[in-house]
Amino acid sequence: MQEEGEMVTPGEVLGKATELKAGKGAYIGSYRDTDIQYVFSSLTGLRRTLSPSPDSPDQRPTVEVTGHKAHGAVPEPGSVVIARVTKVMAKTASADIMCVGPKSVQEKFTGIIRQQDVRATEIDKVDMHLSFRPGDIVRALVLSLGDARAYYLSTAKNELGVVSAESAAGATMVPISWTEMQCPLTGQIEQRKVAKVGS
Repeated sequence: MQEEGEMVTPGEVLGKATELKAGKGAYIGSYRDTDIQYVFSSLTGLRRTLSPSPDSPDQRPTVEVTGHKAHGAVPEPGSVVIARVTKVMAKTASADIMCVGPKSVQEKFTGIIRQQDVRATEIDKVDMHLSFRPGDIVRALVLSLGDARAYYLSTAKNELGVVSAESAAGATMVPISWTEMQCPLTGQIEQRKVAKVGS
């Protein structure tokens, strides 16, 4: 077992979920496609284990991670983030996470949107290049901490997807449907996975 006050990083295993409860800065997930649930760290910081109160029915200690420095927000599974698309490939799009909820991040967090997480229907027909372009600003849901320190993001809800995009002419495009945005200067229509605005 790790020592108190030991420095841990995002995605690091803190212990088995059968033996520990996840407190602040920690979350529960399965490890490398096994069914065993582990507690992972969701941020860089110092690990701390809190003993349960004697009258608690759950006698597992709680493990938490406290940030080692005052930094901005940290993406966690279930949080909604704003990210800028940096690269689009056949099966995935990469994005730099800029905000978690209303708070901006101060460290570099990378997100990956996989083809199966772009939208909820007709998943096999998703064309990544018609859903996102580099420079697009997207609203996405954090699914989990994926591999290589990148977070898996989903845009598979109506309110998630591209919220701001620049056209080839350099203008901010206007959404005209959930799959299309239009350049106000040229009238040219481009395909996108558009976030629904409002209710």
